[in-house]
Amino acid sequence: MNFSNQLDFALELDASDPLKSYRDLFHIPIQNGAEVAYFTGNSLGLQPKSARAYVERVMKDWETMAVEGHFYSKEPWWEYHEKLAAPLASLVGAKTPEVSVMNTLTVNLHFLMVSFYRPSPKRFKILCEEKAFPSDQYMLQSQVKFHGYDPDTAIVTVKKRPGENAWREEDLLEAIALHGDSLALVLMGGVNYYNGQVFPMKSITAKAKEQGAFVGWDLAHAVGNVPLQLHDWGVDFASWCSYKYLNSGPGNAAAIYINEQYLNRTDFPRFEGWWGTEKGLRFKMEPNFTPMDNADAWQVSNAAILAMAPFLASLDIFKTVPQEDLWSKQSRLVSYMSFVIESVAATAPFDILILTPEYRGSQLSVYFHEHGRAIFDYLMSQGVVTDWREPNVMRFAPVPLYNSFKDIYTLGERLKEGISKAILA
Repeated sequence: MNFSNQLDFALELDASDPLKSYRDLFHIPIQNGAEVAYFTGNSLGLQPKSARAYVERVMKDWETMAVEGHFYSKEPWWEYHEKLAAPLASLVGAKTPEVSVMNTLTVNLHFLMVSFYRPSPKRFKILCEEKAFPSDQYMLQSQVKFHGYDPDTAIVTVKKRPGENAWREEDLLEAIALHGDSLALVLMGGVNYYNGQVFPMKSITAKAKEQGAFVGWDLAHAVGNVPLQLHDWGVDFASWCSYKYLNSGPGNAAAIYINEQYLNRTDFPRFEGWWGTEKGLRFKMEPNFTPMDNADAWQVSNAAILAMAPFLASLDIFKTVPQEDLWSKQSRLVSYMSFVIESVAATAPFDILILTPEYRGSQLSVYFHEHGRAIFDYLMSQGVVTDWREPNVMRFAPVPLYNSFKDIYTLGERLKEGISKAILA
């Protein structure tokens, strides 16, 4: 498609958008009397308008039924989390029994390491990307130290080539092969939080499995953002938060994926708690643990129902969206944003560089060689909500469920104004 950085063109794209009505299902923040152009769905998704009713339903059951709500409310709390598994499985390319909702992301990764990081004197290394999200780095470091290993030797970080802004697939696969005999686990982010790069999850998983290592993915920036096929790829495990592209609300519950080969087994290690025991036995308070025959066996505590209610509201929206339309609009939104930013950069008196490679999701990371912070502050003051990362990087994430092409045109206009004001200051 030949793009044009004109308002009429953006409005034409919006008029022909098959998902345009979904924007009306979300609360768009208001600033200076107008809706903002919101580009931080990669940090916190917008609130579905239906979320309040889902929470109120739980509140009403609590008010009128108290403890009886566990079993006798319209949506009984003791199995509330089960409603989230099927729509999540659809988004990650899994079978429903392979998915469960519990805890928060880094907590889940620690729990999953009990099952999938069992180092031996021969196999003890973990491979990840350089400068993974800090929480993942801290989790990995603490895990290898817990097992008595030195993070400097037990954690293999794959670097980008000097002067390049993205990882090369061949470098990742070569590193896996190089450390194959000593590799216990490959655990990476499916989409890098900083540059927005989508990693080749299928080929990395296949290569790691070929070397005899377990493979896990932190999908915080991937679920609801890019197409996934975890089961078909043979991924061993994964976890993801729900408050970014899944719009569940700040700090909300996370989810896990466990490949079906590890389900319904009593010989597979994990930390266990009463909510993971077989459902029919859960309230019999028996002394021995009998695991659920699905990923719920990894649950340890009962679900936070008030947190899961807005999560369910968002997933009920996703269930109505044809995935081919979701990914098609995402591609057009990001391509149009790239065109608009490059159009502005072409006339700027200093370099503006898009760091995100072509293999990307709903994010463009843009490096400003000068005046970055001043331009960011101007955008925010004018109702263009973006994200600042040191040094001099802004991340823009247009989300197909609620962002419009007009939003992107607006970004371009405010960006031009911000550049002009910054160089004159």
